[in-house]
Amino acid sequence: MQYKRHRIQFPQLEAHDLEQDEVYFYVVDADNERHKIRFHDYDEIYKIPGLYEQVFYDRLKCCSPAKVTSILKSAVDQTHENFTELRVLDLGAGNGLMGESLKIHGVSRLVGVDIIAEARIALERDRPHLYDAYYVSDFCNLTNDEREEFKSWSLNCLTTVAALGFGDIPPKAFMEAFNIIQPQGWIAFNIKNTFLDDSDSTGFSRMIRDLMFSEYLDVYHMERYKHRLSMEGEPLYYFAIAGRKNADIPKEYFKKYVE
Repeated sequence: MQYKRHRIQFPQLEAHDLEQDEVYFYVVDADNERHKIRFHDYDEIYKIPGLYEQVFYDRLKCCSPAKVTSILKSAVDQTHENFTELRVLDLGAGNGLMGESLKIHGVSRLVGVDIIAEARIALERDRPHLYDAYYVSDFCNLTNDEREEFKSWSLNCLTTVAALGFGDIPPKAFMEAFNIIQPQGWIAFNIKNTFLDDSDSTGFSRMIRDLMFSEYLDVYHMERYKHRLSMEGEPLYYFAIAGRKNADIPKEYFKKYVE
């Protein structure tokens, strides 16, 4: 899909001292007015057709949808199962870049979910008919009816890309989604490399480390890779992780990781 090219400016000096989720850029309009947008202001970014792709994929060379898809396929290939039989819940689906990567390999079902309505509007504008269903839902506050509707899809795979660890998808939301997936289903996601460091004591970091060494998940494939470039052109490294779910995470675990 061809988009209008936007005039984008990255700040030169002050961005060096910002955390990854605080970094921002400017969009310059036809009147030379600059509009400041944070990288994690997805609602604002999705309103402008092609802006997300231009900033993160063209300028900053993000490759995470393809990488997470490839390590998920590598994990499934270690078994006698077929990738084309996956019924995927794509958590934090945005405007469909991960779904598009999965669809190339022919998954059986594709259900998207995001917490902001702007994501679904952008998806319907940019990649209509990609998902079998797309929900705007808060997985930290699912009703029983919502939970049962997701389970009615008989989902056997969870994917989430570039949305974990910065507050976009809190630990509770990830664990809720994990528990919707059928036992022996597949889990694939990516996280910033520092989130696996023992020095990181945030609830999300502790949850991921505990989960990876728990009885609830068997890790099949884990790979460090260059997620994208920073605005200064430096590589940002992430881990892509794929594994098999053994059982639901007990509800008492949910309280352990609340910030």
